[in-house]
Amino acid sequence: MSLEKILSISGKPGLYHLKNQTRNGFLAESLLDGKKISVNSRHNMSLLSEIAIYSLTEEVPLRKVFAKIYEKENGGEAINHKVSKDELEEYFFNVMPDYDEDRVYASDIKKVIQWYNLLNKNGYTDFSEEETEEDKQE
Repeated sequence: MSLEKILSISGKPGLYHLKNQTRNGFLAESLLDGKKISVNSRHNMSLLSEIAIYSLTEEVPLRKVFAKIYEKENGGEAINHKVSKDELEEYFFNVMPDYDEDRVYASDIKKVIQWYNLLNKNGYTDFSEEETEEDKQE
């Protein structure tokens, strides 16, 4: 299962799996409790596949960051996202040593780790590159 249909909705906790499109928006299922909600298209939503983390040289797609955490933890859960700011930054530095400390805040790191653990718990562990239409045709 890929990140193409996983989204974050501002003002709502956790992550959501995009199920269907409706006339006014989307039907999504919470990864926290499995409840389905109707999301109006006016809500601020972000697909995880479109989010990136700043590094000193480039923007690294979130799926690559998740893959590095997955590799570091041998497929297990990462540290708890509620640990201290210093512990979060130290952990993230071990995962991604070249992240831009001026543009990636502790709150961002906390969210990345929380999302990783939620995805891992729900079996979303395929962080490989998405196939483009060109790849499928070849």
